[in-house]
Amino acid sequence: MARKVVSVVFADVIESTRLGESLDPESLRSLMSRYFDEMRTVLERHGGVVEKFIGDAVMAVFGVPRVHEDDALRAVRAAAEMRERLQRLNDEFERAWGARVAARIGVNTGEVVADDPARRGSFVAGDAVNTAARLEQSAQADEILIGDPTYRLVREAVVAEDAGPIIAKGKADPLPAWRLLEVRDAAIGWSRRLDSPLVGRERELALPDETLRPAAEAVQA
Repeated sequence: MARKVVSVVFADVIESTRLGESLDPESLRSLMSRYFDEMRTVLERHGGVVEKFIGDAVMAVFGVPRVHEDDALRAVRAAAEMRERLQRLNDEFERAWGARVAARIGVNTGEVVADDPARRGSFVAGDAVNTAARLEQSAQADEILIGDPTYRLVREAVVAEDAGPIIAKGKADPLPAWRLLEVRDAAIGWSRRLDSPLVGRERELALPDETLRPAAEAVQA
């Protein structure tokens, strides 16, 4: 096991009980299998690992076992594409079964204890996972809520609005949250600033000049 910083995506189907009442068991199973397959495809294409399916919910992790510098943005991009893909899937569902599916998604970033994803069952644990689940539970239909740690990492790459503090079950303090509206095309996950001044390195910066000055003066002479 190891401590890692990951981004977690939680997605859940809303009003699945009502959906089950309107469809026979075989049709419901076919619809949900199609939904899960498409969501897994999207998540894995962006570099996520599906940790588990819990009832009608999907949980995926970005940052285990492979770490990317832009895991937070990958998770947010995946969430946005999941929402878009479901909109297209609903046309298929309506034609085949006369039903439509609504989902809500939460994304959060933080430290977890991570195990080998190849093992069965859960392989990450920590408050970041619980917070992602609470964000998902607080979202409305077709809404994506992202936690403040995630927002701070992707804010230059997304359009989001303050969703206000969320009172979440089991949390002592309200959760800051942001409602994802759009992911900007071609946005990068992390922008480095190269114009920051070096502080307290005057001696180190002077050494190259002092070392090369005699050689330069000899050439000029």
